[in-house]
This record gives sequence, C-alpha cells and structure tokens, in this order.
Amino acid sequence: MESFFGASSAAGNWSFDSLKNLRQISPVVQNHLKKVYLTLCSSLVVAAFGVYLHILFNVGGILTMLMGLVGIAMVLTTPVYEERKRLGLLMASVLLQGASVGPLCEVILEFDPRILVTGFVGTSLAFGCFSGAAIVSKRREFLYLGGLLSAGVSVLLWMRFASSIFGASAAMFNFEIYLGLLIFLGYTVFDTQEIIERAHHGDMDYVKHALTLFTDFLAVLVRILVIMLKNSAEKKSDERRRKKRS
Repeated sequence: MESFFGASSAAGNWSFDSLKNLRQISPVVQNHLKKVYLTLCSSLVVAAFGVYLHILFNVGGILTMLMGLVGIAMVLTTPVYEERKRLGLLMASVLLQGASVGPLCEVILEFDPRILVTGFVGTSLAFGCFSGAAIVSKRREFLYLGGLLSAGVSVLLWMRFASSIFGASAAMFNFEIYLGLLIFLGYTVFDTQEIIERAHHGDMDYVKHALTLFTDFLAVLVRILVIMLKNSAEKKSDERRRKKRS
C-alpha cells in the first residue's frame, strides 16, 4: 500500500515543473491519449443515459450486467481494424453497465439526489487527479503497482466468498468497500501508465484503453456512492433518535 499512497503524494506535490515530464510522452502517444479520454467521456455520457433508461423503464439488473460483460468480451475479441464495430460494441456495453448501476442511482435519488451529484463530481475529481498524476510522473514509475493491486483484488474476492458462506458483518462490509475504493484508485494510476507504455510500444487500441479506464471510473463511482449513501443514512438515523429522546 506504500506505493499506492506514493501516487497520492505525487498528485498532492504537483507543480508546474512536473509538466516537463510530458516531454517523455511522444506526440503520437499524446494524440492517442486524447482519443482515449474523448472516448471515455463519451462512454460516461452513454452510461448516464443507461441510468436514465432504468429510471424510466426499470430495465437494470443482473441481466443487463451479464449482457454488459458479454459486450465487453466482444469488444476485446473483435479485431482492432473493425474500429466502428468495436466502438459500437463499447457504447452498447457501457449503456448496459449504466443500466446495471441504475437501481443504486434510483435509491439514491429517492433518498437524497445531492448524493448522486456530489458523488459523481467527487469521483471525477479523484479520477482526474490520480490519472493526471500518472501522466505527469516518470514513465513506468507506478507499473510495479500491478502485483500489489492484483493481490488486493484477490483479497476482495476471498472476502466476498467468505461473506456468502458465513454472512457479512457491518465491519467486514465497511472494510471491503473502503479497500475496494483504494484498490481501484490505484488501478487508475496503474492503468493510465500501462496505457502510455503500451502506446509507446505500438498498441494504439484506444477503444480497449477507454474501456479499461471506464471500468476503473465506474468501480470508484459505485463505491463512493455506497459510502456516501451509508453515511447519510446513519446521520438521518441518529437525528431521528435524538428527536425521539428530546
């Protein structure tokens, strides 16, 4: 985890001089990153439309999640030269993923719509800071995070497996949520630098790279929304108890 917090300090110690590290990124790769982030922004808009579709027609659930995973698999297995097809599959898969998150967003809208807005803005800022820190840092500086983050994901999977057998406690749920948030913020840094390195070695698949960052963004967003919803619910519960006592 020390290396992960190193990424946080890199974002916090940003200065104008750190922009000089962009010289390490060739103009071709810089243009590739522009396409990646433009595609990522488009994917987020389409995913938001998927959430809206769920609110209107109640279509989100396990089925849309599975269909979204199938769409992701099709994006990864379709040849790179079929660019339009892969871009269409990407938009279809993120639309389904957005609909899958729709039930959570619907609950939040009924409870307190401000949580949804604040959560999205907070996720965007955190994602931008961590991804930006990876861009302006030295090349390959955070690539060694991959093994640590993979181990963290394994821990999360084992915790989920144990919870399904023995039942989940509130403490384990909180630990899983916060650990998952740290892990996927770490993946934001790692994946950004990996995309840059792959691009320098000729991998200009901006569709796959945008999909990778979209997955990181969505994972962070869901966990931030859950944390904010839980904290807000606890505050309201405490206020009701105080009113009853008074």
